[in-house]
Amino acid sequence: MKRTFLLSCGLLASFGIGLLINPLIFGQPAAFQGQSGIGLNDDKEVPVKLGAFSFSMSVKDLETSRQFYENLGFRASGGGMEKNYLVMKNGNSIIGLFQGMFEGNMLTFNPGWDENAKNTDPFDDVREIQKHLKNNNIKLSVEADETTTGPAYLMLSDPDGNVILIDQHR
Repeated sequence: MKRTFLLSCGLLASFGIGLLINPLIFGQPAAFQGQSGIGLNDDKEVPVKLGAFSFSMSVKDLETSRQFYENLGFRASGGGMEKNYLVMKNGNSIIGLFQGMFEGNMLTFNPGWDENAKNTDPFDDVREIQKHLKNNNIKLSVEADETTTGPAYLMLSDPDGNVILIDQHR
């Protein structure tokens, strides 16, 4: 029994030392060099700045959903019960609860805003984002009017049918 315990401790120690020494001998893994696991270079500038991210959910009962997400630690930071929607935050996490406004859930990006709904400058206008998407052969289900300025939005779906809303408020 003592021998098995010592053998187990030795193996664990060897594994731990190997984890510490391996990067010194062979260089750091890509994940620790500003590289993501899918081969994107995080040090390069992003081609499109989408702005603040939130997850927008269609809910059946706004009050019930508000209470549920408050119990998870979210607090209302925008919208209102009388408007049939709430924007709720927990740290940098943002969710939108919408009753009777749309079907299904969607990813939402707000160009020109940060996660506190504060203006960011410079930012990529939704119409410039739209041009970028079209140049990359991405089909849009709703397009922004390219002859306008200011608030506008566009919508698209990813290859799995997940809806994405890019909604510029300024």
